Amino acid sequence: MAPETPMFSEHPDQIPHRRLPFWVALALSVALVGPTLAMSGNGQGLIGTVGKSIPLVFLIGLVGVSLVGYSFVRLTRHLNHAGSAYGLVGGTIGPRTGFFSGFAMLGAYWGFSIGTLALTAAFVNSFIAALQPGNDNPYQVPWLLVVVIGAVISFLLSGRDIQLLAKILLAIEGIGILAMIVLVVAIFAQGGAPATGIDFSVFSFSGGVSASAVLAGVVAAFLSWAGFEACASMGEETDDPKRNIPRALAGTLILTGVLFVVVMFAQVVGFGTDAAGLEAFQGSGNTLGDLGGTYIGQWFSLVIIFTAIVSAFGCHLATSATSGRMLYAFGRDGFGPKALAHIHADTGGPRRATWLVVVVALVVDLICGALGWPDMGTGNAAINTYFLFAVAGSVCLMVCYLLVELAAAYFVGAPKFGSVHGGTGRVPGLVLPLLGAVVIVTVLWFNVKDADSWSAAPLLGLYWCALGLVIAVALSGIAKRVGESLAVELELAPRGAGAAEPTRPA
Repeated sequence: MAPETPMFSEHPDQIPHRRLPFWVALALSVALVGPTLAMSGNGQGLIGTVGKSIPLVFLIGLVGVSLVGYSFVRLTRHLNHAGSAYGLVGGTIGPRTGFFSGFAMLGAYWGFSIGTLALTAAFVNSFIAALQPGNDNPYQVPWLLVVVIGAVISFLLSGRDIQLLAKILLAIEGIGILAMIVLVVAIFAQGGAPATGIDFSVFSFSGGVSASAVLAGVVAAFLSWAGFEACASMGEETDDPKRNIPRALAGTLILTGVLFVVVMFAQVVGFGTDAAGLEAFQGSGNTLGDLGGTYIGQWFSLVIIFTAIVSAFGCHLATSATSGRMLYAFGRDGFGPKALAHIHADTGGPRRATWLVVVVALVVDLICGALGWPDMGTGNAAINTYFLFAVAGSVCLMVCYLLVELAAAYFVGAPKFGSVHGGTGRVPGLVLPLLGAVVIVTVLWFNVKDADSWSAAPLLGLYWCALGLVIAVALSGIAKRVGESLAVELELAPRGAGAAEPTRPA
């Protein structure tokens, strides 16, 4: 057997520490947000309520998600942990609350992993259909077959060196982002739709759209940024994490924020802001693909749809990787089976935990396909499955974001943390997270208030969170021990003389 290299921990159950550069953390967050997916499928559902004001909705949404981003940046300047919100909330408010937030985030990422695997299959069939122009009944591959193939590939990549995975994810979203930029330039260069041109009134409450309708629509825009904080789960693996994790968080928000607002503006003016244009926007199965065919050519439409395929699968890989790291953190700290707290000696990744995520995603998709459930009204079984788990996961993520906001405010306001942050920026450190908490409560309310059955997607997310709350209370016996472990790992408490080294290598 070859000797172990210094880049990996000598302890087989510890994630290698401080070896990954800034761009790796940035790539994981950008891939998990999935700009190509967000821009090709998140605008159609808003037309009926906000009309042409979709860019305004995304601009307001950027403000809201930036408040959440501030809290993550504020915390990760001082605290880093493989469990992301689990460690950040647990190290400040307390271990049981930390576990609850982490369990909510795990539900979100696991739901996104399930959903994006199904969405990959849907986009594959869209691409196949696009290769058969003029055919009213194009050949389609059984979507469950595509799911199985995708799961096998994901399984083989699970637990691989995170740098390799990051390169794959960066390439995937890089193609999609480049294609969107080319499309935006083409739309603006041609002056938008002939009937309405470049219409800046899309950034106003015009056309009979009420402010309340726009604010309600911010829910969909806010969820387009779901996953921007993924790099926080790599706090124990990133080089100089207290500098690079906040940079990655800020970089993700700036990149996707500008991209989302500009691309959505281009799409609205590309279709046209009159009734005919908005109707075409609303009825589009892939807005980027349709606009690509109109402004550049059919070949570019195929390129866009192809990037949507790889973007969907990239999101599946990213959510599976993040879920695996959270399961690893749970198992290591005593909140889950120790079998999950295993790091593969060759790759330095939590392969067992990630395998579990992928297997469950495959099984759930197969069950949905076999039962013909859910029926989300799209007429496409794969997309129905995606929407169910995307909405349920989004609710879980909102719950987690709410706790992170409260944790950030508590971290700044509680006297016991004064020696950690030095007391700088106390006013914005309290006001901005609390303002963000108000925004999130509003988002949650609009997400769940219209649930019409016990199996509605938003309620499924709340059921998962309720299960996490029960588990957190039931595990109170080990809360003190885990809290002490978190304090040492996050460098909130000094180790006593002669104490063992922390659970991560120096």
